[in-house]
Amino acid sequence: MKIALITDAWRPQVNGVVTTLVELVRGLEARGHEVALIEPSGFRGFPCPGYRELQLAWRPGAAVAARLDALDADAIHIATEGPLGSAARRHCLRRGWAFTTAFHTRFPEILAKALHIPEAWGYAWFRRFHAPAHRVMVPSQGMLGILQRHGFGRLSAWSHGVDLSLFTPSAEPSAALPGAQAPEPGIDANLPRPHFLHVGRLSYEKNLEAFLDLDLPGSKLVYGTGPLEASLKARYPQVHWRGVLPRAELPAVYASADAFVFPGRSETFGLVMLEALACGTPVAAYPVPGPLDVIGELHDGRHGGILHPDLREAALRVLQVPREQARARALQFDWGPVCEQFIGLLVPRRGGPAEAAG
Repeated sequence: MKIALITDAWRPQVNGVVTTLVELVRGLEARGHEVALIEPSGFRGFPCPGYRELQLAWRPGAAVAARLDALDADAIHIATEGPLGSAARRHCLRRGWAFTTAFHTRFPEILAKALHIPEAWGYAWFRRFHAPAHRVMVPSQGMLGILQRHGFGRLSAWSHGVDLSLFTPSAEPSAALPGAQAPEPGIDANLPRPHFLHVGRLSYEKNLEAFLDLDLPGSKLVYGTGPLEASLKARYPQVHWRGVLPRAELPAVYASADAFVFPGRSETFGLVMLEALACGTPVAAYPVPGPLDVIGELHDGRHGGILHPDLREAALRVLQVPREQARARALQFDWGPVCEQFIGLLVPRRGGPAEAAG
């Protein structure tokens, strides 16, 4: 099958959407499918409002239309709602082609925090964007319920996965004890234990202050970059800020941490939680959509994490969760079934437009 995949999020951007799509393309190609990408490289760009480090395509409509016509793809999937996704959507509607979309990011909340645009306005725009799609793929049941409450239709759950061959418990926890040899490039063995880790973008919607404000023993370590980096570093000088690592070096960091703390309350999924679990590091988080889908409804650690309304309580209790339980939970999110599920949700391009249009 030839699949046209349109995305405004792609390398060299570093975020969960890019990671998900890179793994998806790899999995689809391994199964013999041809994936034709339409992504930002090759287009004139401009900075994304609120995320100036991200470049969006400037007026790509004609080029996207010509590319889609030339591709003659069997199926079209629009992964993001930016300029490229919008251009592809318009052209599909003009041609009467069927297509699928995905809801990867809770942009209405981001726009509300970054630009003070009311969430209701944001959800109304995104609902209109996705309305003509034959299917809207959503990465978690929790997010699916949220979108249903906001009036979205044709929603289908499409879980995400983790690279279980890359993210492994390769670094034993004992190797990070003071006085022992630290795994390279894992966490510095000389930092006070326990090591509480967070990996992710330093941005408005991540609710990082909920983690940074916690009174916890040991050390807090944060890997990532983003628009709030300078202000957070100034406000929390006691936190160990480590910037961005090459992806191949992340497993050693995850595996040498004692706990992964995920403070997000507005995530569609939370891929970094899966990466931590795959490395044997238990996760502490709030019992909200995203963590509930990754860790599950159980709050006793049997699924590799502790969810609790008091994040400090969760972070302290998760230190007692056996690391093998974290890895066992991650094994349920192998990319193979995720790719097969995605293929099953695609629709033939010539299936005709959906009833709703916009």
